[in-house]
Amino acid sequence: MSTVTDKTPAAAPPGRNGTGSGDGLLRLMLDGMRRNMRQYGMLIALGLIVVLFAVWTEGDLLLPRNVSNLVLQNSYILILAIGMMLVIIAGHIDLSVGSLTAFVGSMAAVFMVRNDLPWPVAVVLCLAVGAIAGAVQGWFIAYGGIPSFIVTLAGMLTFRGLTEIFLEGQTLGPFPRGLQKVANGFMPEVGPETNYHNLTLLLGLALIALVVLQEVRDRRRQKEFDLDVLPAKLFVLKLVALAAAVLVVTLLLASYKGAPIVLLILGVLLVGFGYVMRNAVIGRHIYAIGGNLPAAKLSGVRDRKVTFLVFLNMGMLAALAGLVFAARFNAASPKAGLNFELEAIAAAFIGGASMAGGVGTVLGAIIGGLVLGVLNNGMNLVGVGTDWQQVIKGLVLLAAVGFDVWNKRKVGS
Repeated sequence: MSTVTDKTPAAAPPGRNGTGSGDGLLRLMLDGMRRNMRQYGMLIALGLIVVLFAVWTEGDLLLPRNVSNLVLQNSYILILAIGMMLVIIAGHIDLSVGSLTAFVGSMAAVFMVRNDLPWPVAVVLCLAVGAIAGAVQGWFIAYGGIPSFIVTLAGMLTFRGLTEIFLEGQTLGPFPRGLQKVANGFMPEVGPETNYHNLTLLLGLALIALVVLQEVRDRRRQKEFDLDVLPAKLFVLKLVALAAAVLVVTLLLASYKGAPIVLLILGVLLVGFGYVMRNAVIGRHIYAIGGNLPAAKLSGVRDRKVTFLVFLNMGMLAALAGLVFAARFNAASPKAGLNFELEAIAAAFIGGASMAGGVGTVLGAIIGGLVLGVLNNGMNLVGVGTDWQQVIKGLVLLAAVGFDVWNKRKVGS
């Protein structure tokens, strides 16, 4: 009696054929990238843009002095982008932030230059002015039922006119030395004399530890709720890449004058608002009203209160950006803040926000702002005219939003 033997070849162990460990890791990476394209797409794009301009400028882009200038030149846009991201996640838009930054700058000049108020007191008053302006707009939007586009368009015109009135059409300055240091200064040097800024190195190492700890905690939390997580090898690769990026930036800053003070302010905003949007109830409510307003109402979300608070917060951040901008240039000008609202909106959308609302991260806003900042800085270094710079930035914004639309359609299909 004959027996039939199974002729099916046994599966080869990993590493002995074309599906070895190298191909397996590559497959895991590509699969993870496809599932997390929205999160990592712009981060990869930022890295490619940095490499492109680093080569194009023969390394000038990554000179320590230029990296510090890149932070200082884009600080106020990054501050606005954080607030704008929350507004867009909630399903709204704010066209008034550029004019509001100019108006707060004019108020700061009136307080400090004309009336000789101590600059810390004037800063508190200016932040209060921004909060009141944001609260007024938020009230009309949340409780008055007027679309945010109309309210903030009216705010844009109103604040620009008030700026002209308060400054009487003139540039007013200079500001106190203490406020200038906030916008242009660097952390003090401490410790023994080395080739690097010691305090910046310590902060960089602390930041690496914080990033790794946060990523591990987020991964553990996602696994507890049976959510999709990155494969272990890709997760380790992600941690290595993040740590390397932070270390490179830290060394560049530490080899010049250290970390700018305004970078510390941005770090506090990033950590604080990132925590709120990930873990706090108000953060989940902002995502809820932007993602599905009727469902959020049925779930008991107080959508009007949340919308009101979002615009109040945007007003305070616009005031902070106005103070930083005015202090950096040591004067308040009627033409300050022109197109800042467009830069902030572009940064939010490039950083992963969705036109429909309900999608986006605070880190994404920072990444989007850095994409625009590196583009501006790199094109200036290679001598690209301002006309072509506008064209290129417009195409980048169109590509980012187009990618968002394409990604949605692909996921839906």
